[in-house]
Amino acid sequence: MYIQFCATSSSVRLPCLMANVQEDSIFEDNMAKRVAIVGAGATGLASIKCCLEEGLKPTCFERSDDLGGLWRFTEHVEEGRASLYKSVVSNSCKEMSCYPDFPFPEDYPNYVPNSQFLDYLKMYANRFNLLECIQFKTKVCSVRKRPDFTATGQWEVVTLCEGKQESAIFDAVMVCTGFLTNPNLPLDSFPGINNFKGQYFHSREYKHPDIFRDKSVLVIGMGNSGTDIAVEASHLAKKVFLSTTGGAWVISRVFDSGYPWDMVFMTRFQNTFRNSLPTPIVNWLIAKRMNSWFNHANYGLIPEDRVQLREPVLNDELPGRIITGKVLIKPRVKEVKENSVVFSNTPKEEPIDIIVFATGYTFAFPFLDETVVKVEDGQASLYKYIFPAHLPKPTLAVIGLIKPLGSLLPTGDTQARWAVRVLKGVIKLPPSSIMIEEVNERKKNKPSGFGLCYCKALETDYITYIDELLTAINAKPNLFSLLLTDPRLALAIFFGPCTPYQFRLTGPGKWEGARNAIMTQWDRTFKATKTRIVQESPSLFASLLKVFSFLALLVAIFLIFL
Repeated sequence: MYIQFCATSSSVRLPCLMANVQEDSIFEDNMAKRVAIVGAGATGLASIKCCLEEGLKPTCFERSDDLGGLWRFTEHVEEGRASLYKSVVSNSCKEMSCYPDFPFPEDYPNYVPNSQFLDYLKMYANRFNLLECIQFKTKVCSVRKRPDFTATGQWEVVTLCEGKQESAIFDAVMVCTGFLTNPNLPLDSFPGINNFKGQYFHSREYKHPDIFRDKSVLVIGMGNSGTDIAVEASHLAKKVFLSTTGGAWVISRVFDSGYPWDMVFMTRFQNTFRNSLPTPIVNWLIAKRMNSWFNHANYGLIPEDRVQLREPVLNDELPGRIITGKVLIKPRVKEVKENSVVFSNTPKEEPIDIIVFATGYTFAFPFLDETVVKVEDGQASLYKYIFPAHLPKPTLAVIGLIKPLGSLLPTGDTQARWAVRVLKGVIKLPPSSIMIEEVNERKKNKPSGFGLCYCKALETDYITYIDELLTAINAKPNLFSLLLTDPRLALAIFFGPCTPYQFRLTGPGKWEGARNAIMTQWDRTFKATKTRIVQESPSLFASLLKVFSFLALLVAIFLIFL
């Protein structure tokens, strides 16, 4: 054995225990398993903590000089790491996007700017002593099965730190590198782009709107990033076009009565209700709800495919920029010329100085052999989106490679809790044949005919997926039992927002503060906005309405659970 020292972001040098590959590193069953974790972003931190909770020994390798992953803004794009622009704000509110046992500070805004989000991740790392498990400035070059893998399930991890390459043996590996590192730049789909004399780049390279001042700008792609960039550019640019092939639903972060959108939309009651209805009816209800803010057809935004659910675009400004002529919605680009573009269905050329391709990302695992995890058609053959289904030993887990209609932090935390118990041997996976069959069925993307239709790669129903993992570790809240022992909590869980605290209410990794966090979640939400105290006069009508609402809730519970 020998000690390798790796630099940290604070210039303190931490000892990184590394095992020589020549040594026999097979541990006895009663000794803690060593787990290599690739990436110290949000899911990597959760994976470290879950390993520590289960008595495992994690070592996290982070190629940059600090933690945070996607949420750490830098002025320059860093290879192998997600990149964001200066103005990024979370699309999921703080009560819905926190770690299940670590709420955001109550004075944080409901939607958190990236700098404060990074501070929160650092608070989390300090609170649970995660930094001592991280080796910064350490790139993972390869993760390979050992020759005796079928017997031991062990991996050889080769890393590069300060120019020195080292190898170590680990009993398990957790990959937490995300899917926003490899930009998708489909230039072949844009005839004439090579003749364009202006500037073009992928949205990954965008940092500040100053480059758009007095320019004619075209943003291609109407996801969250493309829409954000188009809106930001419209404050400085001469003209901004936003090109979309299929359209999108646009919603505001500010939902009914000023509440955060996801605290209204993401409830167990609403999820149960939606999943019990035929998909066409659900889609009609969704369209009606989305158009209650503004009629998307009148703004050229209505999705062409209203059967498959596409992630909605969260933007509070877009309708205002469209109605004032600051952003012009256009169809797909037919041709790019030297100083202009031609859109489909129109012969007119529009002068363009800058083109931003907000065309998404592909993902890959360059340190893994394709025989371990193979990426095809934007997805990998992973059981429950986590474990390679074909491996004889389930000792490699991928955390965070999923697109739920919900926050990735609590999703990654729940994935890590389940995965760690599999790695530890507490939970046994089904035979490979059964897992492969389930993975293949999921890849077919067959709609069930009920509820929302998640037919794109990596997309899934947030609450249903989380509950599936919680059930496997005996951590799903039992609403029947709670109705008898703690009815207030049961009602808050079922009818209130499905906040992450519910996921640590019981089972392994239970958090003692979970109940209180659930019962006070609206207090923290309002504290961030109610910075001026207003005296509200009591209303007899409001009191009666509360009584009748409570009775209606009891009737609804009776009808649903019987």
